[in-house]
Amino acid sequence: MVGGELVLAALVILLALLLTLVLSHFLPLLLNPKAPKGSFGWPLLGETLRFLSPHASNTLGSFLEDHCSRYGRVFKSHLFCTPTIVSCDQELNHFILQNEERLFQCSYPRPIHGILGKSSMLVVLGEDHKRLRNLALALVTSTKLKPSYLGDIEKIALHIVGSWHGKSKDKGMVNVIAFCEEARKFAFSVIVKQVLGLSPEEPVTAMILEDFLAFMKGLISFPLYIPGTPYAKAVQARARISSTVKGIIEERRNAGSSNKGDFLDVLLSSNELSDEEKVSFVLDSLLGGYETTSLLISMVVYFLGQSAQDLELVKREHEGIRSKKEKDEFLSSEDYKKMEYTQHVR
Repeated sequence: MVGGELVLAALVILLALLLTLVLSHFLPLLLNPKAPKGSFGWPLLGETLRFLSPHASNTLGSFLEDHCSRYGRVFKSHLFCTPTIVSCDQELNHFILQNEERLFQCSYPRPIHGILGKSSMLVVLGEDHKRLRNLALALVTSTKLKPSYLGDIEKIALHIVGSWHGKSKDKGMVNVIAFCEEARKFAFSVIVKQVLGLSPEEPVTAMILEDFLAFMKGLISFPLYIPGTPYAKAVQARARISSTVKGIIEERRNAGSSNKGDFLDVLLSSNELSDEEKVSFVLDSLLGGYETTSLLISMVVYFLGQSAQDLELVKREHEGIRSKKEKDEFLSSEDYKKMEYTQHVR
């Protein structure tokens, strides 16, 4: 009888702790009279799965469209195991970004920290974030000032376009290219070249790309660390990328005076960063430019293809500049400045 009472008491305590945990988790938004309208969805899962549902790039997606129509452009939800306020209001978002580190603090949901790593610029806060951000801006500026910067980009673009010959899906005589995927390869290759000095054809580049794709698939996924889930694969892929980059860093250090003049050389010359922060810098660079750059390029090409007149004007401008250069001569920054119509299209 005593044993049964002890089990019952233990269950009551466990339920009380669970209730306390749930209430402390949700109460900040439930009891706040100024909190926007919305719903929390299922226990634990919240509305994460609906939020992650794929949608076309030129739409908000069914989740945001439905919630904006029901609750307004600012609403509460439960995403990635965290009570969340979602804003689709342009003015509010601008205000938040303008007041970062003053009225608002940039952060990601806790489970995503396991993928990004504790030293990522996207995770650290306060003075550490400011230090890393300022250093990142200085590094990016110094990289873009390199005389070979535009030449490297042009070589990679020619390499990507050259790989299209003979690579097609069999649809009669028509070559079908998934341009968005090619744009991703281009963005990745440019970043890896500028950051690590690696060319697209090097085996280690393909190895990093494979791991990075697994990392990207799991970055925005339900945070459940069970072997085989996208989240678990992303955490493991991040560890492999970290190991690969550390190997490249050690190899570069052992080379002594070898200087490739890339982003990594500048990182290695900095005494402000630990090795873990340097690895995170590399991953942040890939993360920051990969999806955003490739999507922007794809959208520009898509909309340019809808206007024959604009496409013809862009082609005419480029052909005019190319006609004044030698066969194997790369474009310069002066050539880029002459692309006045292209600048408007971009």
